[in-house]
Amino acid sequence: MDLKKILHSLENCPCGKQHTFVTERVEIESGLTAKTGKILCEENFPKKVLVVSDDNAMKAADGVLESLTEAGFEVKKLIYANMMYAKIEQVREVEALTADVDGIIAVGTGSINDICRVASFRTGKKFCIFATAPSMDGFASDTAPIIENNFKNSFFVEQPSVILADTKILAKAPLELKAAGFGDMVAKYIGIADWRIANLLIDEYYCPAVADITMQGVQKVVDLADKVSGEDEEAAGSIMEGLILSGLGMKLAKSSRPASGAEHVVSHYLECYKLARGIWPEFHGKKVGVATVLINRIYHNIADRVTDIDPVVEVTDWDDVKAAFDETQHAELMKLNQPSIMDKVDPARLKAIWPQVRAIIKEVLPTDEALMKMMKAAGAATEPADVHVSPELLEKALKYHSYMRYRILLTRLMPMMKLDIMDFVK
Repeated sequence: MDLKKILHSLENCPCGKQHTFVTERVEIESGLTAKTGKILCEENFPKKVLVVSDDNAMKAADGVLESLTEAGFEVKKLIYANMMYAKIEQVREVEALTADVDGIIAVGTGSINDICRVASFRTGKKFCIFATAPSMDGFASDTAPIIENNFKNSFFVEQPSVILADTKILAKAPLELKAAGFGDMVAKYIGIADWRIANLLIDEYYCPAVADITMQGVQKVVDLADKVSGEDEEAAGSIMEGLILSGLGMKLAKSSRPASGAEHVVSHYLECYKLARGIWPEFHGKKVGVATVLINRIYHNIADRVTDIDPVVEVTDWDDVKAAFDETQHAELMKLNQPSIMDKVDPARLKAIWPQVRAIIKEVLPTDEALMKMMKAAGAATEPADVHVSPELLEKALKYHSYMRYRILLTRLMPMMKLDIMDFVK
């Protein structure tokens, strides 16, 4: 991937900000595993490294350790049996092993990457990702979703300096992981719409050029929807490139805004609800894809049915809100809502821009039919039942998810507009 070309295209960006990367090299090619050590040497990656992975990822990445050793790397290992969640406790486990190393290499995807991203940032170690599945969009991101006190927060950290992916491995990844990556990418439609609405409503920073880079990544992925379920190396590589472009968008914007909107927060609510009860919450991208289908439908229905609004200053019943969360989550919940993001919203301005909000929804979001068609083609989950979410839990997630972020989302504005989100699900 030509990172210099991307940065060059953003010189003198009309948004007024200077866009930069930390990531120095991205390589996605067939048979790359055997070249891992050589590539890292070329990038002057530190020779004393901690490799963090789990059994499944290490099996998929067979040969990567040998490549490192042959290139003269001194390798220390932390291999989990099965990394399912990115928790603060695991971040600390990684940190505890870094005193005698200068770099961290995450071999895997999702949670493995996230705990290493935070640990490398906190300890000041260089960071590399060797990806084993195109399952999420966070490879090039400078944020990491980490669970602490049964609450999922975004930690602002730093990008990896090197990202490596062997298309032979990516193509053979389990369909569920590849479909999860697809679900994580279609979420960008909602993310960009919510970002533009926030810009209109409270003058939140927005960069059209970064949004465009993100949507280029989305287009790369959706164009290959019907190839996600196969073992096509070219398709797997293109999907990986799209996922990385999305992560770069987050770094360029210095925010996760380009990559996530209400759909991600719905997924976070479902995950935290289940984790507090000791239930496996499904893969992140799988839940995000289902939430994207729902939020996309809801946003279209609002744009179609609500032609005018008379917003009022929000009066929140915090006892009601807290009742939708586990007690262990209350402290984090209230931290994000004192002060409330809604203090920045002028009801009169919301009323004035409402026609533009409706236009953004129609301009940015695919139709329900188009989204369902691409999700089905990719073999991605589309229904709450696919991620073991009951109608009762779904209603809670839709009504209360937006309180989990200090962020303007269209769903967060609905109480101010005196709208019940459940009226727009169908």
